[in-house]
Amino acid sequence: MTDKIDIAVRVIPNASATRCESRDHEGVYKIRVEAVPEKGQANKALVRFLAKQLGVGRNSVELLSGETGRHKRLGIHGLIDKEVQARLLN
Repeated sequence: MTDKIDIAVRVIPNASATRCESRDHEGVYKIRVEAVPEKGQANKALVRFLAKQLGVGRNSVELLSGETGRHKRLGIHGLIDKEVQARLLN
């Protein structure tokens, strides 16, 4: 059985660079993406970024909710919370 966690993300599109800025006291990651929020481009950029930063395949990052909003919930397969936090914030 593989590990799976859910993470909360606040996405800021149209950034100068794609990066994870911080994690607030409620555990929400603030992530800036270069892509525009049109036709799912920002969501695709977010999934690509998370997969690369976390060292997992794109199919291991699942958008659970928030497809059209800035606040999103994603499922990450194969990692635990401490691993996700260390890989995104370091």
